[in-house]
Amino acid sequence: MTDNDAGAAAGPPPRLGRLPFHGPLSDARADRMVRRLARTAPATVLDIGCGWGELTLRILAAVPGAAAVGLDLDAGDLARGRRAAGERGLAGRVEFVRESATGTTRGPADLVLCLGAGHALTTAEPPGHVPAALRELRRLVRPGGRVLFGEGFWERAPTAEELARMWSGASAADHPCLAELLDAAVDAGFRPEWTETANRDEWEEFESGYQADAEEWLAAHPGHPLAAGTRERLDRHRAAWMAYRGVLGMAYLTLVPAG
Repeated sequence: MTDNDAGAAAGPPPRLGRLPFHGPLSDARADRMVRRLARTAPATVLDIGCGWGELTLRILAAVPGAAAVGLDLDAGDLARGRRAAGERGLAGRVEFVRESATGTTRGPADLVLCLGAGHALTTAEPPGHVPAALRELRRLVRPGGRVLFGEGFWERAPTAEELARMWSGASAADHPCLAELLDAAVDAGFRPEWTETANRDEWEEFESGYQADAEEWLAAHPGHPLAAGTRERLDRHRAAWMAYRGVLGMAYLTLVPAG
């Protein structure tokens, strides 16, 4: 068998196997979040755009008796979450559901997680998507509960050249600054209990991990029928990351619904 034949016989590139979370979130920060959220002893957890639900599973492990529902549209991520729940003895306490979160009737819950998935709650276009998502989160959380909202923000105003190298159609209106994000949370009926932002190490761990499995696969299988498309996708994403590196931030806001 030639090298090209071997490459063609290989399976497709693996996806996100090295990432514990689908975002720039370290284990250390996640552990602090879990401890803080567990203090409120939530009985019900709703995870919007849950992916494989790693943070929800850690919260369930820290709060015996709590039950959770995770919503997402990616069947592969949901299956990964179900497998992890089974391996940790949590399968009877969490339901991973493939459905849209827009207009969801799954709430209200004691704890609502929405990490990088505010767009799943609304059809509003930027810059109105953040206020609209926060209004939905206010509707979905019970009095006395908590919302953990992860949302992008501009650490500084992007230049026109930087925007042109980011994702397709990138605009300065796509994200607020951090102060505007906090103001939007207050306007939606929350008080910000805790404000934190991803650091450079967390971003680099996430972005490298996002690409790593596919990069390794591509190096080993250059003759695979999927190699050209995989190469184009990886190169495009890396170029976008280099454009928003140090410009785009991620805020994690722990929000308390105001009476």
